[in-house]
Amino acid sequence: MDDIIKMAERNQQRAWEVIENSQIIPIWESIGAKINLVGSLRTGLLMKHRDIDFHIYSSPLLLSDSFRAMAQLAENTSIKKIECANLLHTVEACVEWHAWYQDAENELWQIDMIHMVNGSRYDGYFEKVAERISALLTDETRQVILRLKYDTPDTEKIIGVEYYQAVLQGGVRTYAELVEWRKQHPVTGVVEWMP
Repeated sequence: MDDIIKMAERNQQRAWEVIENSQIIPIWESIGAKINLVGSLRTGLLMKHRDIDFHIYSSPLLLSDSFRAMAQLAENTSIKKIECANLLHTVEACVEWHAWYQDAENELWQIDMIHMVNGSRYDGYFEKVAERISALLTDETRQVILRLKYDTPDTEKIIGVEYYQAVLQGGVRTYAELVEWRKQHPVTGVVEWMP
């Protein structure tokens, strides 16, 4: 277990280096947006999946501002690819950005940036989810979650909240139990579970 914890700590340190070196926070702040870290890095549960999640808020949200921020990010030669989905016309009311950053060890990090309108449906929601998860974690449940993430095959896509809900609500403790739990609780759309 010590090796898994050390790997998680190292990857979390590397994630913070990506955030610093990409200048992602000052870039979004330069267009007047508020940027919040969410997801596994915020909860201290980032393991081996190199993924960094931000929710970004603007009022009004102008597509031109969103693209201006991403143009600044794209100037960094470590950014290798960018994708965009315009979901402003949906209940999510956001522009979904994904960027891939190649770090000093030549590994790609996916940076998910959800740019949304202040006051929209998910404004602050996932920040609260992260706070609640962090507040409920014990040393034992943190270790179980990190172990489950470590044991997950790289080819298997499991979103972070599935682990957290399975462990904190469902009492899951092994990967076999997680597989069974997921069969009983299939993900359809945005998971709105909050502990």
